[in-house]
Amino acid sequence: MAAFIQKLFRNRKTVSQERPKAARKQENDQPSEEDKKQLQRQQQEKLLNSDPSQPALAKLAIEGMTSALRLEAARKLQQEDLLQEVLKQAKGRDKGVYQTAKQSLQQLKDQQAKEKAVKNRIAELVRQAQDQAKSEDTKLFEARLTSVQDSWQTVEEQATPEQTQQFLEAVHQIRERLKQFKEDQAEEQRHLEQKCQRDETLELLQQTLAQLKSADPSGLPSESALDALQKTQENRWLEATRETQVDKQEQKRYEQSMLALRNYLAAVRRLNNVLPQITELTDAPQQLANALLAEVAWPKEFPLPEPLSGLQALAGKPKPQTPSSADHEQQKMSTEALVSTLPKLEAALEARQFKESRQLLKVAQGQFQALDQRHRKGFQARMQLLAGQFRELSDWQGFATAPKQQSLCEQMEYLADQPIEPEAKAERIKELQNEWRELGGSSDRSLWNRFKAASDQAYEPCKAYFEAKSDLKQANLQKRAAICEELEHFLQHADWTNIDWKGAERIHQTARQEWKAAWPVDFRDNRQMQKRFDDLLKQLERPLDEERLRNETAKQSIVERAQSLINHEPLQEAMDQAKALQTEWKTVGITRHREDRKLWQAFRKACDQIFERREAQRSAQQQASNEADEAARAALENYQSLGTEVDEATLEEAKSALKRLADSPLSRPVREEVQSLRQHLASLGQRRKLTARLESWKSLITNRVSGSLSSEQTPPAWQKLAADAEPLSGRDLVIRAEILSGKETPDADQGRRMEIQVQRLAEGLGGGDNSTPEQELERLIAIWCLHPAIDDVHTEHAERLAQALETHLHR
Repeated sequence: MAAFIQKLFRNRKTVSQERPKAARKQENDQPSEEDKKQLQRQQQEKLLNSDPSQPALAKLAIEGMTSALRLEAARKLQQEDLLQEVLKQAKGRDKGVYQTAKQSLQQLKDQQAKEKAVKNRIAELVRQAQDQAKSEDTKLFEARLTSVQDSWQTVEEQATPEQTQQFLEAVHQIRERLKQFKEDQAEEQRHLEQKCQRDETLELLQQTLAQLKSADPSGLPSESALDALQKTQENRWLEATRETQVDKQEQKRYEQSMLALRNYLAAVRRLNNVLPQITELTDAPQQLANALLAEVAWPKEFPLPEPLSGLQALAGKPKPQTPSSADHEQQKMSTEALVSTLPKLEAALEARQFKESRQLLKVAQGQFQALDQRHRKGFQARMQLLAGQFRELSDWQGFATAPKQQSLCEQMEYLADQPIEPEAKAERIKELQNEWRELGGSSDRSLWNRFKAASDQAYEPCKAYFEAKSDLKQANLQKRAAICEELEHFLQHADWTNIDWKGAERIHQTARQEWKAAWPVDFRDNRQMQKRFDDLLKQLERPLDEERLRNETAKQSIVERAQSLINHEPLQEAMDQAKALQTEWKTVGITRHREDRKLWQAFRKACDQIFERREAQRSAQQQASNEADEAARAALENYQSLGTEVDEATLEEAKSALKRLADSPLSRPVREEVQSLRQHLASLGQRRKLTARLESWKSLITNRVSGSLSSEQTPPAWQKLAADAEPLSGRDLVIRAEILSGKETPDADQGRRMEIQVQRLAEGLGGGDNSTPEQELERLIAIWCLHPAIDDVHTEHAERLAQALETHLHR
């Protein structure tokens, strides 16, 4: 560059005349301002269509050449911080971009709020599932599980793998507990049904024995019917006592009743065997009669049949006498009771009500047995008739249940051949067995044997499963024993004066959780283990509860101190102390969950009230700022449209109005708008002054050409400016003014303009003065008006000089 300048200085007097033309061509080839804007607009449109980055979109939304381009860039912007910046920059400048950015920001916040709500819902469902898995409340257990699962399906896709794993684990635990509940309920129902079957068996046996004891000695019951009854009730009792506990008194009653029935049946069989011999005897030796009586060995508690009564007479033994009641009133009362019961029994038999008939017949037989022989005679025939009617009703019911029992056999045989999961298969076996019991058993031994064989065959594949389950129960029992050992070891070696209380609490919780997880176990084997575990837990809970109470007292003190700060002044001191209390709260150790929640709510409420005071102050400040902003916006609307045509009074009025806003609590954006307007008004004032000065200068320029200019009309400082200046021609002075103002120079003077520009460049590199363009123009005008050496002062130069000043004014 320095060499180029030196070359210009060496050859400036011999510059070719072709240089001005080349310079003019180069200057004309330069792109205009409009071309530059068009090129920039095209570049911005190309960038917008090329999937730009978010920062690039933000820049386009603020600095785009057209409103459509800025609006499209704002629509594509999605990054929150950039949207905030665009919103701030566009406020009060670009309404369309402002509204678009505001809507996008609101949509983004709505989406974030929605995602946050979904995340909170997922966490809440996971917590609900985990709480239910640990809860001891079994009310609506399955319904709650279904509700949680239905809710989970709506948010499952948004859950993280960890949350999904946690939820599924909790649901699995709930299902295991639910399965155990159902098993326990089924087991309990089975025990209840077995108890009902045992009661009915005992009732039937006692009723049968009562009928036999009150039967007519002239006839004997059917041996086959008694045999079927005995075997049916034995099987029924066997099923009703399988895998369940039976009261000793209940078992004793059954054994006594069944023994009496067996003895009676055996006696009937023996009597039927010797009955032909007894019939043939008419006058037998006493010894033979005694032998037959001994062989039959008829039970004493049952009425002696007629054949044995005759044989007893041949043996010379007196007939057994039915003991009579010594109390005549008692016999009367028993008679009246029987008279009242028999019509009810007849009505129940006629209505074919089996259960009611059985109960009433039992009552009637008891009342009949209470009568002596004399009072029985009047009721004996009626009792035999009613007993026969009841047997017919019982046979009819058995006939009605036979097809159902046949169907149960077929279902059990079909079930035996099906490859079903052991739990489900065992459950179905129990259901069919329960249905069999509800039918009251069967007098058909072959039908019962068929059902029993099918049941055994169906249950055979389940044995291995339940044996494994039994092994699992034993393994769980061993786990529980290990838990007890670990707890006992911890309690024996714990130093309660220096212990990690949170760790001890975790041990307590973990022990309970692992104890529950070690399920199922055998109830009987677990009884002593459970007692041991409960005792150890109590030993651990005692010091934990004492520590919790101490910590709750400490937190209560924190709550009280926080409450005392609600109205404390100054507010900043109250907030600082509240923050210190929050830190102190975190250092307090273990507490009971429910009590801690109550204390925390009270503490949180007190802290909220303290910090709400700060929010109230901020709200008041915000209110004042909003009011100040409204007043400022009114002033901005009045004066923002002022231009160069504004008069001096309006300009001063605007400046005074903005000056009054200086001390108002304006928001930052409004304050920036006010400051921008103040700068604009200051610029207008300066431009008005410049316009007035330039107009006066134009007048002086014209007066100089006409020769009517005197030194008194010019500013005093111009005398010195003109005196200190080097002599210039009017042509050079005009060209210099055109260079300073950016005004184009006529083609004839382009060469001279280039020389002057090079000269000015050299003067600048040489460290000349640092005058502003306006000061330099004033110096030129002073020379034009006052310098005596200017010889080419004429109208053409005066007009070019005035045009240069006009161009400078509108730059």
